[in-house]
Amino acid sequence: MEIPKRYWRNFDIPLLLTVFGLILFGTIIVYSASASRLLSAGDDPTHYVKRQALFTLIGVVGMILTLSIDYRAWRRWTRMIYASNLALLVSVLFFGTAIFGSQRWFRIGPFNLQPSELAKIAIILVLARLLEKRDNIKGCKILLPFAIVAVPMLLIMAQPDMGTSMVFVGILFSMLYLAGANTRHLILLISSGVVTMFLAIFVSLKEWIPIIKPYQLTRLLVFLDPYADRTHSGWNIIQSMIAIGSGGFLGKGLTNGTQSQLNFLPANHTDFVFSVIAEELGFVGAIILFSLYMVVIWRGLRIALMAKDQFGTLLAAGCVSMFVFHLIINVGMSLGIMPVTGLPLPFITAGGSTLLTSLLAIGILLNVGLRRNKIMF
Repeated sequence: MEIPKRYWRNFDIPLLLTVFGLILFGTIIVYSASASRLLSAGDDPTHYVKRQALFTLIGVVGMILTLSIDYRAWRRWTRMIYASNLALLVSVLFFGTAIFGSQRWFRIGPFNLQPSELAKIAIILVLARLLEKRDNIKGCKILLPFAIVAVPMLLIMAQPDMGTSMVFVGILFSMLYLAGANTRHLILLISSGVVTMFLAIFVSLKEWIPIIKPYQLTRLLVFLDPYADRTHSGWNIIQSMIAIGSGGFLGKGLTNGTQSQLNFLPANHTDFVFSVIAEELGFVGAIILFSLYMVVIWRGLRIALMAKDQFGTLLAAGCVSMFVFHLIINVGMSLGIMPVTGLPLPFITAGGSTLLTSLLAIGILLNVGLRRNKIMF
């Protein structure tokens, strides 16, 4: 679909350049974190870098396609998108590939596709379509968005994947708040959710009802005192905190981090990539990373405020909330102040599905911004 020339004056170049800056930053860190390990194993030290480059290319193509179709046309596709996404989530439970005890991926040639990542985009689209009508957040109707999100969440938890489920909750409440839902109702629902979570943990610990799997319980509880089991369940958090603390102000330099390079820090190119940044680039590197994310969040919120309609505002807000919750949960996990959930750091973590999803979200933001009719000075 051809985009009218007058729209291009609204194209958010700072957002796009910042995203490419994050991808470049992430590629360098992934290489630093993984090269020595791959080389010692006799593998190509640029293996993950090449994969990131390939998925960046695929993601950019997806971003361009997302940008080229007027976002308002997506309204009529939301039911099909939701149904297709549920079909993928059900299929992966039966036909997916299991890795480290979790069946979350489809094996496509040399690559893995994670439907739960794409589900975030699907939920943002569906919720934006539903919540643009204020009648859908009044009275008992406010329960409908929860029901819509609950189905894919339960399927994702069955994989199991607690981290992605947490992001779904964050996206839902953020979009409900921005849609104008009653704040008291949201607080009541949040409180009910917290109570339900603690009850689920309690009955699972007592082995009355196995709602939460034993290893998930361990992850949820070990962050309270990782040294209680320092050689097993607490190992990851302890090594992550050591890596972050040892980085100091300027860090030890790329490829010079002891915890990462000597393989004390597990999953250093995926789950704990922030720990590598803090160890090798120090406080300065972490501040640079946060600054880039703040630009993405600022530009995303700006697009949401300037959107042509409520549908566009909610789409943009949903994408921003996805990035915010990924950042909070991943960094909190690395610092030992949140449970280890394996949630990736957008644009930084090595992984094709998360990079593809993040670039599709950027495509949505650019799309909404491109077609705005408000002017801000």
